[in-house]
Amino acid sequence: MDLGLKDSVAFISGSSRGIGFSIAKSFLQEDAKVMLSGRTLTDLDTAVSTLSKQFGKKNIAAFQGDLRNQEDISEAFEKTLKIFGKIDSVVANIGSGTARSGWEITREEWDAAFEQNLMGSMTLAKVALSHLTKNDSGSLTFISSIAGLEALDAPLPYGIAKAGIISAGKSLARLVAEKGIRVNTVAPGNIFFPGGTWEKKLGEKKEFFEKYIQTEVPMKRFGTPEEIANVVVFLASSRASFITGTCIVVDGGQTRAFF
Repeated sequence: MDLGLKDSVAFISGSSRGIGFSIAKSFLQEDAKVMLSGRTLTDLDTAVSTLSKQFGKKNIAAFQGDLRNQEDISEAFEKTLKIFGKIDSVVANIGSGTARSGWEITREEWDAAFEQNLMGSMTLAKVALSHLTKNDSGSLTFISSIAGLEALDAPLPYGIAKAGIISAGKSLARLVAEKGIRVNTVAPGNIFFPGGTWEKKLGEKKEFFEKYIQTEVPMKRFGTPEEIANVVVFLASSRASFITGTCIVVDGGQTRAFF
């Protein structure tokens, strides 16, 4: 299916590896142009090199910086506009599941988890929407987690921060709809990729977590970054022109609630 994204420009945070990298690749497969971003130069260089070999260099650019920081975000957007001339789609892929479990959590630990998993995305959204609303078109897609939908075994601050992203996506969609901007959220389940959290967990307690997946996920497997990317790219396309304010769950049937 042609999603109509040829020559459109996508800005993707956290795209040097994992889910973000697969999102960038999926946009390039649709003949879009992408701005990659990441904090680690070596990972970013590897991502650019890998994608350039498959898609060529003309549609790929990269920015190194911390996209939880407004100055870095503004600089990254200005670089994107300078190279590609516009921004059509923004993907806020920011966060980490690293946080203390249990309920004895300090104020500093709450602040750190919220800064990493909520405030970074909100800061990116602020800058992104200021650009998109100038053109009266475009899309913003947040990457959240099923931990923001149900009480799972994820750390409490992480789950609450991800729930905040889902809520923000709904509210922002209502605020900017009249400007022609669509805002949606994708909530991944258990996604495996090299170097990711699940690779580490399996390395520590392989039998335990394999049993967990078999028991909790009806499809009895991990998801792939590509399966998340396919949904994100669809939401950015004209095929999703009447979809805004929604959260699409991609979890192999794990969550049980009705939405």
